[in-house]
Amino acid sequence: MFSSRSGGALAAAALIALSSSALAHVTFETAQATPNSTHKAVLRVPHGCEGQPTLKVRVRIPEGIVAVKPMPKPGWALETAKGSYVRAYQVHGETVSEGVTDIVWSGSLDDGHYDEFVFQAHFTDAYQPGATVYFPVVQECAKGVAEWIEVPASGQDPHSLKAPAPGIKILAAAHASPASIKKGAISIEQPWSRATPGGAKVGGGYLRITNTGTEPDRLIGGSLPLASKVDVHEMRLEGDIMRMKPVEGGLEIAPGATVELKPGGHHLMFMDLKEPLKEGQTVKGTLVFEKAGAVEVEYVVRSMGGAAPAEHKH
Repeated sequence: MFSSRSGGALAAAALIALSSSALAHVTFETAQATPNSTHKAVLRVPHGCEGQPTLKVRVRIPEGIVAVKPMPKPGWALETAKGSYVRAYQVHGETVSEGVTDIVWSGSLDDGHYDEFVFQAHFTDAYQPGATVYFPVVQECAKGVAEWIEVPASGQDPHSLKAPAPGIKILAAAHASPASIKKGAISIEQPWSRATPGGAKVGGGYLRITNTGTEPDRLIGGSLPLASKVDVHEMRLEGDIMRMKPVEGGLEIAPGATVELKPGGHHLMFMDLKEPLKEGQTVKGTLVFEKAGAVEVEYVVRSMGGAAPAEHKH
């Protein structure tokens, strides 16, 4: 037999557990994916509706997420709704213009239990690094409904929402190797940057430049919407001290040469950043050459300790 004190403690613990479960949201186990990739989405349902068991879990598939295949669950009936996409997409060389738009699992999940609902989906290039894709979810319970459908407005903290839709953030592929950018005799490969901490006013830009022509050219600067200006800098050892300073007159790219801008060497300096650079996003900018002129580029933002992407050899 329990004492009144232990009984009161158990009641308090039960109340805390109930309150915690009531606050838990429906989320994805892995909340990150990359463009043009197939992703295994594991939806976690932590509780029912105010003590009532969950009888149905409905998931709406947003536009741009295609080739969806839900996983059957033992003891649960599985239904899908299909429809046409707003536009056609390319998946592994094939054009797809329609597919699954809704998934419904029907069964029974006690309020005190936890379960996972799984589907496979292809994330197209409709979503670029830095974006978050939201999947509205509705739990139908014995009595009541829990609708996880709120999407944050631009700049709003998703944690401030009472019933947020579970989301998956799009990150740049770890080994993404975009095609070279060419302008005249100048070829640019793999522009990238590092994430910056909040409040930082400078950032760095890195890339490889090849001059395929017969005359030298110079990288003299550039621009970035998030920065007041873009300068070319170098790291140079002066005595026993490594110093960073602007490259006067620009960085020469000799005929037939490849110059790599990288941490610890020549690099671009993004001055007076208006907001932090965030891992996974892509940032558009422009480089200016003395002869080739202006060249538009996109920097892939990697982690704060990120290294340059490996050069692919075939």
